[in-house]
Amino acid sequence: MEVRVNSHGCIGVKHMNFVKDMKADATADLVYRMCPIHLLEPMELIKDLEAGQVLEILTDYDGALEDIPAWCEKHGQEFIGVSEDEEDEIYKLYIRKH
Repeated sequence: MEVRVNSHGCIGVKHMNFVKDMKADATADLVYRMCPIHLLEPMELIKDLEAGQVLEILTDYDGALEDIPAWCEKHGQEFIGVSEDEEDEIYKLYIRKH
């Protein structure tokens, strides 16, 4: 995945990894929550995980598709990828703690 910043300071994701059947060690249900909660809550939850464990983030906020990978890059965590639950209309984003 390549994260880039345009001339207006907006962060974009050039390549997004799509995953299926990912197992997570913890889940953050952030459906119906927006900025900055979708960044603050995972930051707290990942502190409780061991290196190598996976945090799953459930969200319906489109901005998280750019914000979460950028947050991982900034904080030294591994953004694994995303899956979309079309039935529930949510995204599932996965972070591996380093």
